[in-house]
Amino acid sequence: MNESGRVNKTREAPSGRKAGKAIKAYRNEAFLNGRDARSIRILSEYHEPASRFSQYDIDDTIVFMGSARTLSRETAQERLDRARETGRSIERATIDLEMSRYYEAARTLAYRFTEWSKQLNSDKHRFVVCTGGGPGIMEAANRGASEAKGLNVGLTISIPVEEFDNRYVTRELSFHFHYFFMRKFWFAYLAKAVLVFPGGFGTLDELGELLTLLQTGKMRKHLPIVLFGKEYWNEVINFDAFAKYGMIDPEDINLMLQTDSIEEAYEHVTQHLEKYALDEKGARL
Repeated sequence: MNESGRVNKTREAPSGRKAGKAIKAYRNEAFLNGRDARSIRILSEYHEPASRFSQYDIDDTIVFMGSARTLSRETAQERLDRARETGRSIERATIDLEMSRYYEAARTLAYRFTEWSKQLNSDKHRFVVCTGGGPGIMEAANRGASEAKGLNVGLTISIPVEEFDNRYVTRELSFHFHYFFMRKFWFAYLAKAVLVFPGGFGTLDELGELLTLLQTGKMRKHLPIVLFGKEYWNEVINFDAFAKYGMIDPEDINLMLQTDSIEEAYEHVTQHLEKYALDEKGARL
């Protein structure tokens, strides 16, 4: 009631805002973060990356997958030295040093692919190194591409791990996803080659999805997949057993190249890209 004794007609909206002050739907954070806007959030994780990839003329990528736990040789050696001094966790540190060879291999290959792609006669950024943006093998590949002074992509995911992003990802091409399936879409959609280094459940998930897409014909492009680290992969997965028990056709094993050789991996991927992904002028087919 006001000073004249009349009732004040200003009403309170259910949200606590005064009537007539409703915000626009696309500014309503409570709605956008709620269940009913899930489809909008999913589409955002398609359209926003697509916009940035277009802005930076990126049509295709070489994807590196592998464990976030793999250490660089330098870091692994330091940890082993400390373990020997304290007498603790020597076995674990010794294995970490052995596995660091995969970090260095990913770093070298990413460097070489980036140098190779920069020499192509194209007005686009071709075959850009792309990773999950985290530490370990992902960091190694982003690092190698950065050391070759090339653009590189990081597709990180929101998980409860501190300091997941690595510092070598090109700032403008660092993406952060909520939905695993949208992140995996961008891995698969732009990829023209995939290198899979030793990894855990996440790496197996990504590898399995790519192999399924190729096996079923849902992915029709030529996509060389390199499993780097024969000893590791043959111990973790018995691919021949899949064929032995009739779970896959024997020729499905040929969807992957298994190797321990940096040179073989490099030649396999670049020759495949030159044959299937380039025309005579270096343009995309």
